[in-house]
Amino acid sequence: MANSFGSLYVGASGLQSASHGLNTTANNLTNVNTEGYVREQVVYEDRDYRKIGNASVGTQYAGLGVQVGTIVHTRDVFLDKAYRSENGRYSFYSASSEAVQEVYTQLQETEGQAFKEAVANFEEAFEEFAKDPSDTVNQNLVLQKASLFLSRAQAVEQGFEDYQTIINSKIKEDLNKINEIGRDIVDLNKRIQAIEAAGVEKAMEMRDKRDLLLDQLSGMVKMTYREDYTGVVHVDIEGVEFIDDVNFYPVGMLEDKRTGYVTAYWPQLSDIVSEEDESLNTYYPIFNTSNVDAEKDTDVGEIKALLLARGESWTNYTAFLDENGEMISSEVYEKGVANSIMMNSEAELDTLIHEMVTKINDIYSPLTSVADAYTGASTVTYQDANGEAVTVDASKLRILDEKNCSVGSDGELPPRELFVRNGCERYTKTQVTITDEDGNENTVEVYLYNEEDLEDSSKCYTLKSLTVNEDLVKQESYLPHRKYTDQNSIDYALGTSLSAIWSEQNFNLNPSDTTPCGYTGFYVKWIGEVANTGNVYATTEKSLEGTKEEIEFSRQGVIGVSSDEELTTMIKYQSAYNAASRYINVVNEMIEHLITSLGH
Repeated sequence: MANSFGSLYVGASGLQSASHGLNTTANNLTNVNTEGYVREQVVYEDRDYRKIGNASVGTQYAGLGVQVGTIVHTRDVFLDKAYRSENGRYSFYSASSEAVQEVYTQLQETEGQAFKEAVANFEEAFEEFAKDPSDTVNQNLVLQKASLFLSRAQAVEQGFEDYQTIINSKIKEDLNKINEIGRDIVDLNKRIQAIEAAGVEKAMEMRDKRDLLLDQLSGMVKMTYREDYTGVVHVDIEGVEFIDDVNFYPVGMLEDKRTGYVTAYWPQLSDIVSEEDESLNTYYPIFNTSNVDAEKDTDVGEIKALLLARGESWTNYTAFLDENGEMISSEVYEKGVANSIMMNSEAELDTLIHEMVTKINDIYSPLTSVADAYTGASTVTYQDANGEAVTVDASKLRILDEKNCSVGSDGELPPRELFVRNGCERYTKTQVTITDEDGNENTVEVYLYNEEDLEDSSKCYTLKSLTVNEDLVKQESYLPHRKYTDQNSIDYALGTSLSAIWSEQNFNLNPSDTTPCGYTGFYVKWIGEVANTGNVYATTEKSLEGTKEEIEFSRQGVIGVSSDEELTTMIKYQSAYNAASRYINVVNEMIEHLITSLGH
């Protein structure tokens, strides 16, 4: 009789175990589409199973059935590490590829007109002007196409800057997300540690959430992590501790007051002296964008790619010049502005505009040195903007070339330039004292050319400070077309010179460009450079995406939930539950029969 009641325990254990299996399988099916969920599997073990009896007579075994030994939370730590490593590199090249595509889009499709067409139309206007510079139709055509070309170039530049602002917003969003992830992981660390401290229960749902956060973090930054014996995960970002045993160190954001661009830094490693005067502070940057190399494994994380693409600021042609106005070396270029697709594109576009505008202006309103204009001139003295006397070499001071210039219908000097700077006029009429080699002095009045000031963009021929000459817009016949020395003669040579600049091959795209091209060939070379850069990023992105997907497929084979497999498992547990129920019924009927028989 005792064994009969023991059989009821065996049946009950079968019911309980099958019920646990059904519940676990149902939970898997419920979370089949839950991001980060890891499949749970029930593992059974014997319940109170022991050997009885005398070995000489016969060995017997007795037990009370089965019970749930554990619920396995299956993960492969090696696949997790491999996935997070590839996810970081894939995110870097994906963000880089997207930035290059934006440059290509701006050049090809902004406002429905390719930039190439604006350059071609501007060239055609000068070809017509060369046929008859005195024709007001041709003059007006030059002004119209100049205005359209300039507005088109400025629209492209604005598109670049707008996208830099978008990138900057994304960087802010990612940095805030990092801090949010840090807070969440620390909270989960504490909860997991509290639940698992007794060694009885596993905080599986919280571990799933924490692993998902680590997956997300791996796509944004280069990180390393480890789990200690208490279940706490420690995280480093770019080699600096981000999460320790009990807390995390939030990422700080330093915002440039002029551009609004943010730079990420570690507050705990920085020396913050004054919040009002940031120049007194020393900030420890998180990301080093000057040393990105696949061989050094530094091409990791979306944020680093975004910082590289955005650059430090918006820029112009002066990014290719040193403090003396000379072209920087290719080595300096490759280590600097070349790394930012947006800054490099802005500088290349502005270089084209600067070269084209100054060339056209120098033909309409030609320059010469004092030494060339006045034979024997050695030095020249003049008053600068501050009223101070300045003496310079006569060969280095540029003035209007009155002997070889043309004028408009009004016949006045100085001749009007086509493009003007917002910050200054082209010339300042002033008296200068010329000293020859013998020490003889001669005071004359000249049109002193106002040189570009690299420290003041408003005084440079750069897109942000350029407009078409308003005097010419109001009266197109003021556009130079008559010889100054013989105003009854049309200056056809001027028209020929303007038309010829489009076929000259003396323009370089950037400091690393060793093959000169013309203005018309600039676009082809520029778009080719962008396409080549984009192709490298896109190819690498595609390759890494394939690797990432392969690892994720293998990982999902371990942690993923298959609805078909879970339904099959559920049928198995349901059948086991039914079998245990029938077993109990049979044992129950047997015990009832025995009790009834004994009563008789």
